[in-house]
Amino acid sequence: MSDEKSPAPAPAPAGEPHMVDCVKLGRRMEGLPKPPLKGDFGKRVYESVSKEAWRMWLDHSKMLVNEFRLDLMSENGQRVWITEAEKFLFGEGSALPPEFKPQEVK
Repeated sequence: MSDEKSPAPAPAPAGEPHMVDCVKLGRRMEGLPKPPLKGDFGKRVYESVSKEAWRMWLDHSKMLVNEFRLDLMSENGQRVWITEAEKFLFGEGSALPPEFKPQEVK
């Protein structure tokens, strides 16, 4: 992911949840307790993505990692993951792989 240095966001007062205006879900919600990643992208997520939206991204990203067989230890795999996270959280949404077929719920 990124090694860029940026000032750490200010934490919420003790005992109070960190609140954000969630860019993904469009309402004020509880945010993450700390930036999920280093660098500017992690700071941006911390400041404008709710816990719920981040959980949704993690669920979606598991499918992407499996379907695209992403190696998150490689620079290319990390670049794809971050690009899709950017689309999912801040853009038009992350598309499903063309061959993806969701499992049927029994």
